[in-house]
Amino acid sequence: RFNQTNALPMSSPKKISNVVIAIAMEAEAKPFIEHLNLQEQPNFFKSNKSKKIPFQAFRGTYESCNLTVITNGKDNVHGTGVDNCGTVPAALATYLTLDKLSDDENGETDLVINAGTCGGFKRKGAEIGDVYFTTAVVNHDRRIPIPDFVPYGVGKIDTVDASNLASKLNAKLGVCTTGNSLDKHDWDDEHMMNNDASVKDMEAAAIAWSCQLHDVPYLGVKVVTDIVDGDKPTQDEFLENLHTAAKSLQDALPKVIEHVCGHSHDEL
Repeated sequence: RFNQTNALPMSSPKKISNVVIAIAMEAEAKPFIEHLNLQEQPNFFKSNKSKKIPFQAFRGTYESCNLTVITNGKDNVHGTGVDNCGTVPAALATYLTLDKLSDDENGETDLVINAGTCGGFKRKGAEIGDVYFTTAVVNHDRRIPIPDFVPYGVGKIDTVDASNLASKLNAKLGVCTTGNSLDKHDWDDEHMMNNDASVKDMEAAAIAWSCQLHDVPYLGVKVVTDIVDGDKPTQDEFLENLHTAAKSLQDALPKVIEHVCGHSHDEL
């Protein structure tokens, strides 16, 4: 179920019971957290070395799973107070979470689900509100035109095969391309087309990279808020549809958890 090259760790017959759900923005996470009555864990990221770690964690149980939802929190470095977004906070929050949970009383993490909004490509059939499960993640803005560095720059990582789940939930499948800008330029478009991307976000490849370091399988669950190759300004379309997309995540994620928990990775 996983390719051996640039792939996440091989799945095991072990049943999934410990799931981390990484969601970048609080507005995306809040409906789901409230729906499942997950409890905030104020000391989860507490550190004697830094008092400025902004990440948040919420925990609880659903079906037969122990759930840990993490968000990137608010910016306290530049003083803006906006949501931390992009690859740096996403990778760090995921790494710290998996490191902490490696000694958890419930056992190590079985799966990381990266849930959130994304841009979709009209040329790939995406429409506002569509739910996508990732087949792989790549980077489109790590352009390093030195031959040995090109594969690293793209950074393709194959993700959990969720084709059965997509069929069951009437969701779509595709490659998610990650970059640190909400908008895009012509050279981004060229790379995204070369990577056969169906959706675009600002975190997926970074979260999957941290999962690789901990040998934990990764799956992206993305809801389309804007059409990347459409005719509306990305920021306007994103803000217009953010609330609706968050509600869609609230509806989709419990169904995903119901399907995932108590099953092995090969059954997804």
